[in-house]
Amino acid sequence: MMTTETIAQKVAAALLNIEAVALRPHQPFTWTSGLKAPIYCDNRLTISYPEIRELIADAFVSVIQEKYPDVEVIAGAATGGIPHAAWVAQKMNLPMIYVRDKAKGHGKENLVEGVLRPGQKVVVVEDLISTGGSSLKVALAVNAAGAQTLGVQAIMSYEFEKAAEAFTEAGVPFGSLSSYSTLLSTALELGKIKQEDMALLQAWSQNPAEYGNN
Repeated sequence: MMTTETIAQKVAAALLNIEAVALRPHQPFTWTSGLKAPIYCDNRLTISYPEIRELIADAFVSVIQEKYPDVEVIAGAATGGIPHAAWVAQKMNLPMIYVRDKAKGHGKENLVEGVLRPGQKVVVVEDLISTGGSSLKVALAVNAAGAQTLGVQAIMSYEFEKAAEAFTEAGVPFGSLSSYSTLLSTALELGKIKQEDMALLQAWSQNPAEYGNN
């Protein structure tokens, strides 16, 4: 079984090598929200690389078995978490569901797709945790359907304090295979960034709202 540290480093290296993560400390990206950020993450690229999606699925299985041994259902968060949830559920021989970002406007108007029975214990698989809002929406939708969210596990987290506060307030455990801090140390080792850029990159996760606005 891979250690947590090994998983974090391997996943970070994989994301950097396929450019699922791009770092631009001196030319920030502008996110949809308007936030300026030195990082852009598109974990959807991982589905096109069999070896990397296998690494991620195995890592999820290892973490879930350790942290949530009572899990009965794997849930994918739409849309980025769905393929990874499917691979994890297959490896663990467990049922899978997925949760839409909003209910369908026709038919049964489902928010949760698949078979979810009252009382079942669920782990939500997500591709990325930023502020935690969308991931918590999935977890709470599972609970509202009568099941129990044991926790949310993502491929990566930006480690925002706002996210930690939101999950704690909601009473939902969460974690990620890798993290922004591991990503930075790995990027430095791989020569993707320079040592002199580290302080600037680290400052962003501490106060993202102010980054690039000075």
